[in-house]
Amino acid sequence: MVVVRWNRLCALGVGLLTLACGGGGGGTEPPGPPDHLVKSGGDGQKWFFNNPLPTAYSVTVFDLHNRAVPGASVDWSITTGGGTLSANPSTTNASGIATTVHTLSLATTYIVNATVTGVGSITFGATASAPGTAVAVTVGDDFFSPRDTVVQVGGTVTWTWTGVRPHTVSFNNGGPESGSPPGTPQTSGTYQRTFSSVGSFSYFCRVHAMTGTVRVVN
Repeated sequence: MVVVRWNRLCALGVGLLTLACGGGGGGTEPPGPPDHLVKSGGDGQKWFFNNPLPTAYSVTVFDLHNRAVPGASVDWSITTGGGTLSANPSTTNASGIATTVHTLSLATTYIVNATVTGVGSITFGATASAPGTAVAVTVGDDFFSPRDTVVQVGGTVTWTWTGVRPHTVSFNNGGPESGSPPGTPQTSGTYQRTFSSVGSFSYFCRVHAMTGTVRVVN
């Protein structure tokens, strides 16, 4: 009878008995005010001046009980190196994450602080250099090395065949191909392409499962 009565009371969900029966909101209590913040991405990148970093600086804001805090304002400040930020301040999303993208202006070292007022700051670093204007890629058996490369707009990439198996350098966007006539596999020699526009250009070998990418930056 005690069990039956208890179950009936639990079913009613009245007053404090709701808590005793396992109720109380199922852990849906909203997070409290910001207590601390941590890095969640983008630190320590090495990239090229006059270009935005490939990955945004990202922080996550938590309350005292390590619950993500949405709607918190994060102030960003460039203390060394200059450049521009895509958002400042930025606001944390539903997962407590705030981001900004740093466009680098000089070939130097950068330091950026992310601050939540009354809570604290954390520091991000980045390094910028000049992109190459003449980049070399090896066509081996069966690989491109480096597979992915970066060149300055107006620069040239040269592919050099070193293996014994036939390969091509063929672009997914239908751009010019290696070989004579274009698209003909070769086992020796070189192929050059000059890139006149910013973007990402993926390529492959028509004979073997080889892929690569040329990223063109300012």
